[in-house]
Amino acid sequence: MNNKKVRTIAIASSLALAALAAPQVGQLIKVIGIGAAVQKFGPEMNKGINKLTDHTDTVRAWTKVVPIISVGSRKAIGAAQVTGPKADVETVKAVAQLDQNLFGREVKIRALVPIDSKGVENIHRVENCGVSGIVDFKI
Repeated sequence: MNNKKVRTIAIASSLALAALAAPQVGQLIKVIGIGAAVQKFGPEMNKGINKLTDHTDTVRAWTKVVPIISVGSRKAIGAAQVTGPKADVETVKAVAQLDQNLFGREVKIRALVPIDSKGVENIHRVENCGVSGIVDFKI
């Protein structure tokens, strides 16, 4: 083949791949954006949930909003408000979302577990804490 045909095929292939990959890239940007939004606006989200539930933080019942991490992908997919004793809540860095299908795919169970890390290694459940609210992002 001559160089002109090779370049044309290469350009067409690149454009086709870009068109196919665009939704995934957009999704990735949105996921990265959710983590940043939770970091920046978490305190305001927390105040909103506390107002909705008529909760006032105390040392025994403290709250904060952290990202929900989908275990397996480690992508931030939303946010959760965690609650518990202040000292324990302060160690929570994220909520791990664990999924499992039962009876084939007829039933899906999901657990939301407060954890002390956003990374993929040395993850530990933070005891005495639970999820008290969920923040959904329309993406």
